[in-house]
Amino acid sequence: MMFIFGLMLLQTAACLEFNCRFNQADPCYAALGHTLNLSMVDASKYDLKILKRINDNTDDLTCRVKSDKKMANQCGLFDNRSEMKVIKGTLIINPVLRADSGNYTLELERSDGGVTYTHLQVNVEAPIGSVEVSISCSSNGVKSVSCSSDGDQLIYSWTLNGDPLTDGNTNIELNETTVGEISCSVKNHVSHGQKNISVKHGPECSEPVAFVLVWTFQVMVLFGLLGGFHIYMRHTSGKKQEDQKLRMRRFSEGHEQTAEDP
Repeated sequence: MMFIFGLMLLQTAACLEFNCRFNQADPCYAALGHTLNLSMVDASKYDLKILKRINDNTDDLTCRVKSDKKMANQCGLFDNRSEMKVIKGTLIINPVLRADSGNYTLELERSDGGVTYTHLQVNVEAPIGSVEVSISCSSNGVKSVSCSSDGDQLIYSWTLNGDPLTDGNTNIELNETTVGEISCSVKNHVSHGQKNISVKHGPECSEPVAFVLVWTFQVMVLFGLLGGFHIYMRHTSGKKQEDQKLRMRRFSEGHEQTAEDP
C-alpha cells in the first residue's frame, strides 16, 4: 500500500493537471509548467469568443473558437502556442505559462444572435519544490528549526509529534526539553510538500561548545608535545656538544703526553 501511494505521489509531482469551468464562482488555480483544462460548453452549438482582460474596461487579447475541432487562425490570446487545443468544449493549455494568469470572459453566441457571457479568474502559481528542514543553535543555546522550499504563495505549518505548532512561519524556536518528531508542511493552491526531522535531548546545541573545548584541549596537547620535543632536542644537542668537547680535550691531552715521552 505504501509503495502504491509513493507511486501516486511521484506521478502527481511529475504531471499536475487542473480542471476549471468558466461558470465557477471561485478563482481557477493552475500550476506553472503543467496542464490546465478550461471547460466551456459544447463548441459545436455555439460560436465562442474568449477574451482576456487587463482591467475592467479594456480587452487584452481574444481568441475565437469556430468549432469543436479547431480555433480560428486569428487568435492573439495564444499566438505561437501550437499546443493549445479544444476537445469536447474544453480548452486545454499545456504547459501553463505565467502570462496565462488573468481575468477571462467567455462569450457564447447562439444561432439566433443571442449572446451570453461567463467570467473566470485564472491564477498561475509555481508548484512547491523540495522541502528542507534544518536545526541551528543561537549563542545562548536556543534551538531554532527552519523550513524552506521553492514555489509561489507558500503557507507553512508545523507539528510536533502530530500536535499542531505555530503556523505561518518559516522557523520556530524550541526549548531545551523539546524532543520528538517535528514536521514542516508547505502548501499553496496547486501543490503541497512535507519534511520531518527528529529532535533529541540536548546535543545539537552543546556540540559547538564541546567541539571548541575538545579542539582547545587538542591544541594544548599538541603545543605541549612540541615544547617537550624542542626541550629534548636542545638537551640532546647540548649533551652531544659536551661529549664532543670532552673527546677533543682527551685527544689533546693524549697527544701532549705522547710528545713529552722520550
